[in-house]
Amino acid sequence: MNIHELSTPSFLVELDTLENNISEMAKICKENDVELWPMVKTHKSGMIAKMQYDAGVGGFLAGTIDEAGKLVDSGFKDIMLAYPVAGKENTKRVIDLAKKARIIAAFDGEDTAKELNNALTQANMDLEYLIIIDCGLHRFGVEPEFTGDLAKKLQQYGKLKYKGISTHPGQVYGASNMKEVEGVAGIEVEALKIAVKSLEEKGFSADIVATGSTPTARFAVKSGVVTVLRPGNYAFYDNIQMALGVVPEERCSLTVLATVISRPNKEMLIIDAGSKCFGLDKGAHGIALIKGFGYVKGHPELIITDLSEEVAKLKIEGNTTVKVGDKLEVIPNHACSSANMTSFLVGHRNGTIEKTIYIDARGGTLRKPPV
Repeated sequence: MNIHELSTPSFLVELDTLENNISEMAKICKENDVELWPMVKTHKSGMIAKMQYDAGVGGFLAGTIDEAGKLVDSGFKDIMLAYPVAGKENTKRVIDLAKKARIIAAFDGEDTAKELNNALTQANMDLEYLIIIDCGLHRFGVEPEFTGDLAKKLQQYGKLKYKGISTHPGQVYGASNMKEVEGVAGIEVEALKIAVKSLEEKGFSADIVATGSTPTARFAVKSGVVTVLRPGNYAFYDNIQMALGVVPEERCSLTVLATVISRPNKEMLIIDAGSKCFGLDKGAHGIALIKGFGYVKGHPELIITDLSEEVAKLKIEGNTTVKVGDKLEVIPNHACSSANMTSFLVGHRNGTIEKTIYIDARGGTLRKPPV
């Protein structure tokens, strides 16, 4: 069966491209003696995690407790949490997972550390953790020069075992080109070096020095300071990565298949996929390079200018051969958001459908309803 025989909208993933993306990042990390711990929020799929594992990873990074739970249920034993966890219900879930696998927590302050330590004391368990540092995104993280001070403070929590540091240079998505991306990578690496020095001044070392973003990955991996690389988007890539110059169009594995359902005038087409497929994302942290709400493969003359929930307007710039009834593949601006909109992807090779890939770690998929 061919993808163009599918009803629309359909979420597709080209398997050769996906596999090549996964193997390339694993190869880059291996060549630089850096462990790869992919961020699974991109795909939220146990099946794709298995593909990454088979290509060679040290473990996985989870953005949610649900993602961590799916990884544990799938048999994976080494999982980092990207963010601090608060609240007794969430803390209990983390401890329950830690009874089955190695869970590495993350903190940027004392409050969540104290709460988790108290729960661990009651459970008579220890848990490893990383200190999150801020390398410029100004979201989570202690200032690098104060990392040692925080490590010293957290020593009082005896059930927590310090392992190292982590960061995320999300501000890279405000860059305009690869030269600026490389500049962000330099800031990212320098922040890690400052943090390591701060730790050493207080008598600490860092077994784990972790960072990750797909745009800066190729630079950070060669820094000599990073021991764990945690990119996520590289499995799919997307229009944002194309705009930054990270990859060309043919490296993007995730697309949305849509049908042209109307041509209300000579300058506009309407397709049957909208914000519930593409999201309203033009770059989570400020990228100004994106034109429209996705890239129509093979048709640069078509610009997705407006989204309703279930349909989208495409502006025709110049001439087009596309007509009502034609099917189009759209590369989303942000593949992570689009993948979260569906329960499965149709896996194909050059248009020939091969298998279904389930998106089985989305929010709520592993929890029982409260009533």
